[in-house]
Order: sequence, then C-alpha cells, then structure tokens
Amino acid sequence: MTSQIIYNSDLRTTAMHIQSGTNIETDAPTDNQGKGERFSPTDLVVTALGSCMVTTMAIKARTMNILLDGTRLDITKIMVSDPRRIGKIIAHVFFPPGLNLDDKQKEILEKTARTCPVERTLHPEVVLDMEFNW
Repeated sequence: MTSQIIYNSDLRTTAMHIQSGTNIETDAPTDNQGKGERFSPTDLVVTALGSCMVTTMAIKARTMNILLDGTRLDITKIMVSDPRRIGKIIAHVFFPPGLNLDDKQKEILEKTARTCPVERTLHPEVVLDMEFNW
C-alpha cells in the first residue's frame, strides 16, 4: 500500500504516506466549493509533475557528475470544464546561476524531464507547456 486517505469533513482529506508516516492534507479549491487552505487534489497532480521532472533530472545529472542543487520549478495549473479537469500545465524550470552545461547535456536533461513517469501518466489531452531557463 502506498498511502491511506481519510475524508475528514468539509471537503478536506488527510493522506498518510505508509512508508514514512508523513501526512498531506487537501482541500477542495475555492472555485469548487472549498476553502483552498491546502493543496487541492489537482494541485497535487501538477506538483507531482514538477517534482518528478526535477527529481528525474537530478538522477540523470548524478550520472553525468552535474549538481542541480538550487534548481527551481514554477508550475501553473489551468482548469477547464465539461468535464472539469486539468486542461493545461505550465512548467518553467530555472537552473542555478553558474551552471555551465553544453547543448548535449541540456538536451539530455530536458528530455529526461519531458519523459518523467508522471508526465507519461498524464492524459494526452492535457497540454504541457514546458520551458527550461538555463
């Protein structure tokens, strides 16, 4: 088992990660009857994508003797309706200053991010707008 989710009330859940015992709370977003005081489930989807992108790049970077410490990823979710779902995800990756990589290294890391497991899991109708700022 990966996690256990408990519905608390008032459109809030608590998810416990079984291996570590850590918790994440979610709220429904304000545009869907919620308080928006926590990540929404769809916020977690796009956050998982961003985390997966940077983590898989860091794994690949290790094999290339490159440190990506300080890399930042800004992610934006755009919802659509009928049916209500994530329609577009904008991901901007910002690498730390002074990271001097050649074009081949950059290409490898970008391809790694663009093919991370979460990206490969998303529905093909979700528009992905990824930008890499070296």
